[in-house]
Amino acid sequence: MILHLLYILAFTALAFLAVGNLIRNLMTLGVESQRQYPPVKQNRPTPHPELLDEHGRMIDEPLLVMRSMSVEDAREQLDAIYKSSPGGESAQSGDE
Repeated sequence: MILHLLYILAFTALAFLAVGNLIRNLMTLGVESQRQYPPVKQNRPTPHPELLDEHGRMIDEPLLVMRSMSVEDAREQLDAIYKSSPGGESAQSGDE
């Protein structure tokens, strides 16, 4: 019975500490959200690292060139790859 009361007192104290900490954090967050920070001025924007060469200079060429193709062309290429693969149509027709 005494042990139960001790547990209740301990967890009540922890609950009050947690709620007090929550209120303190909310007040701090409210004050910080109202604070005005001076703007940081940069002379020039920093480029993304993938746009730089090994010496740190900007790359002036296109990084990706895509050729548009029709659905039929894509199907023909995939069929050709499938037929030339080891498990393709030519290998399956010989098994039957």
